[in-house]
Amino acid sequence: MARDEQLKQRWDVLVEKLSNQFADGDILDVDGIIYLIGIQELGKFNKKFKKDEKVNIMHIAICRLLEPFGYYEFSHFDNDGWPHYHVKDQLPHLKAGEQTVLMKEAIVQYFIDNTYIH
Repeated sequence: MARDEQLKQRWDVLVEKLSNQFADGDILDVDGIIYLIGIQELGKFNKKFKKDEKVNIMHIAICRLLEPFGYYEFSHFDNDGWPHYHVKDQLPHLKAGEQTVLMKEAIVQYFIDNTYIH
């Protein structure tokens, strides 16, 4: 199976599974899944977040997702338990479609690594 076909197949399985588990069957988009990953990485599941905190949660997820690609490196947890990363390598300039593919690859790999999907 071609790499792109495998990514699409895994992505579809992941979206369906996450949507059924966390969105009552409403289809989650990339941003929604990134937010879920951020909450998972933060580990604060029963808290209401302000708008700026939600942006920070998504940033945590993006850093965590791109860490295996060598773009970010975990630095530390602050006193409030929020993880911090530093830039290890600058992201290349990508077109919007290329950015989406990179994020989908990273998201799928994250859930494979965490044995949520195969």
